[in-house]
Amino acid sequence: MSGPTKEEYEPTARPFRRPIGANQSWLEEDAITVGETGEFGLIDRFIARLGPTSAILGPGDDAAVLAAPDGRVIASTDALVDGRHFRRDWSSPTDVGHKAAAQAIADIAAMGGVPTGVLVVLASPADLPIDWTDAFADGLREECTHAGTAVVGGDVVRSDVLTIAVTALGDLQGRAAVTRAGARPGDVVAIAGRLGWSAAGLAVLGRGFRSPIVIVNAHRRPEPPYSEGPQAARLGATAMCDVSDGLVQDLGHIAAASGVRIELTSADFEIADRLRDVGSALGVDPLAWVLDGGEDHALVATFPRATTLPDQWRIIGAVTDGSGIVVDGEQREPAGWDHFPRGK
Repeated sequence: MSGPTKEEYEPTARPFRRPIGANQSWLEEDAITVGETGEFGLIDRFIARLGPTSAILGPGDDAAVLAAPDGRVIASTDALVDGRHFRRDWSSPTDVGHKAAAQAIADIAAMGGVPTGVLVVLASPADLPIDWTDAFADGLREECTHAGTAVVGGDVVRSDVLTIAVTALGDLQGRAAVTRAGARPGDVVAIAGRLGWSAAGLAVLGRGFRSPIVIVNAHRRPEPPYSEGPQAARLGATAMCDVSDGLVQDLGHIAAASGVRIELTSADFEIADRLRDVGSALGVDPLAWVLDGGEDHALVATFPRATTLPDQWRIIGAVTDGSGIVVDGEQREPAGWDHFPRGK
């Protein structure tokens, strides 16, 4: 595959723009704002865009009512802060909606569960255009539909900084939860989903570029392999997590919780030609994105060696006695995302 052309990486000073159907008034300075719409007007608009839900009682009351046929509920919460987890000049509100839902629902899949409902808190400045929240709700709805669930409730509050909190709920369907603590020496380590793409997209945006679009969009809208979580549980996965902070860092959590060492072989990673092209253009070894880049929300799991894995899963290493993460025979310290790195 030929490398990217100079034009593909030509930086632009223009802020990112993405059409939202025929209505792009969230881009205009005189757009109607959240403050002008009011709290309850905002809630009504939001609910109207969320679509149907299988909840016993969905949005609009004091709380949602969900069935829990398994008798257990998985719950996970994630937060996104404007300027830290997303930038409005880099991502459309629809992108942000997709990303907010995806990162929470991926945690449900990582436990071997299926999502049953999503709760959303939107903390918004009063001057945020109301059409931004409309498009954000569309992204939430689309990602939840893709994952087989829906938004069932939430809250809106006023805030100086646009902040989004998403709680995903899930069902284990009678199976045991797959935690981080079950890996055993002799297991294989396997991955489902993409690695390094989101980090590459972030690097492209950080250099002031807007293409290649397939790489940039991987950062704007992650694509977690939701169905592979329950599948891994059915196959007998001994430990699992989603790759949100970087493969080495997240596997380090499994190694620590399980009391084992995890050994990876870089030759076993599939690095797409497009990722190599971007790395070449930016002067970055794409393996660094694969090992330390987060926010792809791929699933990494350990399985007994005798397990026959489907094509969606590829083996990248093994579990051994010891501790920590080893890559190509060398101990590897995590270099993924940390909100509060020591000394900083």
